[in-house]
Amino acid sequence: MNFAAADGQSQGQGQGQGQGQGQGQGQETRTVRGTLPPGAPDFVYVPVEVPSGVREFKVSYTYDRPSVPAGTQGNALDIGLFDQHGTELGGKGFRGWSGGARTEFFVRVDDATPGYVPGPVRAGTWHIALGPYTVAPQGLSYKLTITLTYGESGETPRPVYPPSRAKGRGRAWYRGDCHLHSWYSDGRRTPAEIAALARAAGLDFINSSDHNTHTSHPHWADEAGDDLLIMLGEEITTRNGHVVALGTEPGTFVDWRYRARDNRWARFARDIRRAGGLVVPAHPHATCVGCGWKFGFAEADAVEVWNGPYTPDDEVTLAEWDNLLVASVRQGRPWLPAMGNSDAHRDPDAVGLPQTVVLADDLTRQAVQEGIRAGRSYVAESQYVTVSLTATGGRGQRAGIGERLPLPADAPVTVRLAVTGAPRCTLHLVTDEGTLYTSDPLPVSGAGTVEWSTTPSYAAYVRAEVRHETAAGPLPGALAAFTNPVFLGAS
Repeated sequence: MNFAAADGQSQGQGQGQGQGQGQGQGQETRTVRGTLPPGAPDFVYVPVEVPSGVREFKVSYTYDRPSVPAGTQGNALDIGLFDQHGTELGGKGFRGWSGGARTEFFVRVDDATPGYVPGPVRAGTWHIALGPYTVAPQGLSYKLTITLTYGESGETPRPVYPPSRAKGRGRAWYRGDCHLHSWYSDGRRTPAEIAALARAAGLDFINSSDHNTHTSHPHWADEAGDDLLIMLGEEITTRNGHVVALGTEPGTFVDWRYRARDNRWARFARDIRRAGGLVVPAHPHATCVGCGWKFGFAEADAVEVWNGPYTPDDEVTLAEWDNLLVASVRQGRPWLPAMGNSDAHRDPDAVGLPQTVVLADDLTRQAVQEGIRAGRSYVAESQYVTVSLTATGGRGQRAGIGERLPLPADAPVTVRLAVTGAPRCTLHLVTDEGTLYTSDPLPVSGAGTVEWSTTPSYAAYVRAEVRHETAAGPLPGALAAFTNPVFLGAS
């Protein structure tokens, strides 16, 4: 679409018509309409020719939402922006993404809508990225209003990022929530509000993870402190599942425009690691469209087993993760640690429900990541729940969560589980054979300790679950906590 032309045309599935009109001196506006049919590509790019001298690029959009038959998806249209550097995979031209969270956005050299990158509006072909998340049988008709404002440009603010360490307590158990959304994507909370809730939840660290954008990174610096480590990342939200990039270098952007069948995921997983981050598939069995994880776990550093308030899809993920543990033992390959996060977006979502409790050498990005990668962690529903799981051999050998007790196959092992903050919960010890020990409910004080004897030949690993009372039927109660395993026997 050229602002010098009398009318324009959108590109992709469907045709669009555009009409330009002036909106006062130094400003031009054009409206583009188009229709996307069912089965449209995941992303459609509408070109906009931007002349020199533009100070601000602004877009607003609407689309129709016709009624649909029962059981059929209606219309939902995401939106973003790429500049004159192009739309090639990798994001060199990326200037922002708001998904379906906003109906308008702007970018200019000194400022931008949350989710978008401030910077010069240079001459060339820009592209408005449309993401038809779901399309009704009638198709999806949209209208874009593009406004270019001319004038003198300012200066782009120099980003300042949070430090990679907090004061810490040396080697200790630190509590964190690594899946959080601010108003820089589809959340409704500011970084300041999230940081305040994190502190109230007893957290020592958090990780930013806005959908498909890194633009919140410079806005966390003022919220960090000696008592709160703030790591930076992104939730890469593809059409075949979501993955948290945990603790990447500030300003790291990771593209999301591919499916499992495109065989491109490994490239971006490597990009996350090169940027110093961990690869953590999120809510693998979530039921929302495009949320289920389809890429496999070969590239994962950990997996988010528990996401937000405990639900049946978390129970399914817990069972799948346990199967992965058994496979790792059988095949003699590295195992995949588990973690839990809140995925909090807005009130009443609780930050820190659940939280991952990590044994780390200090409260630094690197130390926390090492603890997560090694599986020296457990997941709890709140700051009030604590869990200790150890395995001890006959000669005093001892191993904790995420560690191995290297004993002969027939050597006696004593497993000890201690829990606080879990009133009326039952304690479970789970092995590669299944649940082999279940306690009576804890007293109302919520504290209790159990011991169980086994051998490495009987249990290749032992992990703990702390469960609430079962409401009804044969289903197990919701988790109050669970641990990564302690492995028994020679590797």
